[in-house]
Amino acid sequence: MDTKYKKLRIGVVGCGRISQRHFEAIEKHKDALELVSICDSDQNVINSMGEEFNSVKKYTNLEHMLKSSLDLDLISICTPSGIHSEQVKICSSYNVNVITEKPMSTRWQDALDMVASCDLNNVDLHVVKQNRFNATIQLLKRAVDEKRFGKIHLVSINVFWTRPQAYYDQAEWRGTWEFDGGAFMNHASHYVDLLTWLFGPVKEVQSITSTYRDIQVEDTGVLNILWRNGAVGSMAVSMLTYPKNLEGSITIIGDKGTAKIGGVAVNKILEWNFEDSMDYDKDIESASYDTTSVYGKGHIAYYANLIEYYKNNRGSIISGREGLKSLEVLIAIYLSARDRKTVSLPLSF
Repeated sequence: MDTKYKKLRIGVVGCGRISQRHFEAIEKHKDALELVSICDSDQNVINSMGEEFNSVKKYTNLEHMLKSSLDLDLISICTPSGIHSEQVKICSSYNVNVITEKPMSTRWQDALDMVASCDLNNVDLHVVKQNRFNATIQLLKRAVDEKRFGKIHLVSINVFWTRPQAYYDQAEWRGTWEFDGGAFMNHASHYVDLLTWLFGPVKEVQSITSTYRDIQVEDTGVLNILWRNGAVGSMAVSMLTYPKNLEGSITIIGDKGTAKIGGVAVNKILEWNFEDSMDYDKDIESASYDTTSVYGKGHIAYYANLIEYYKNNRGSIISGREGLKSLEVLIAIYLSARDRKTVSLPLSF
């Protein structure tokens, strides 16, 4: 598609909680993006959309939207995770590039089918991993890639947030295995992504989960990790933190460096100590920012990267195949918890 000299025309499917981050990012980049249409299966949700959406076409059926000759360049899928696969395949069959929220799917085969369908129809499949674009995490990634930590001995990730029963009671699909996923699959998905993006392939995992809320899935879990490079780590996740979201953090301990990114959504650099010094060390204060949202501010930067990719042939996409890496770890976490055993990767089915 020739997008260099025109705005990218985008539609959003699913107008719930996470869609607001997409709408904010699209508005922020309105010089390059045009919100053309929105879709939600609930007519009441569509009716409730405010004045800022008056000029936007509204639908309650995805295929009706795709058949309306809107000349869409992209569609963002912000619906429950369990229906991402089917909706991505529908979009690809209409030759529209797709952005899907995390996790890309709740089932491994569904995710493979998404990638295959987009390949078959020669469209791009993008998976939202907005934490990668946090300024704090960008600095951390650079330090890891430049081997400033030396030998990494230990990685520790904590995700201590709160999701009361009222949150799960908002919709029947919340807290279900098929459509939502639990604390690891849904809420901490972006932190699981950091396990492979920062440190490379995982060799094996051991996990234990528990459930206190009246839901099918876990609301609390612990994970031990061994990477192929020999590093070890742990991850603790709970949606039962009282009385509010407390922490989304990552700590790295190496023989030449120690760093901790904390805050409620890896938004503050709390420790940054290395044997060497680099010019970008001066940026650690400006990279930190305040937020009360567990989503952070990464969606705006995520969309900026998409714009660079389509308009200027720069930047990179987080593809469906890239999304499979963290989903494989997630599936391994659940297999380990279910069977009470160590699970090795790659998985074989």
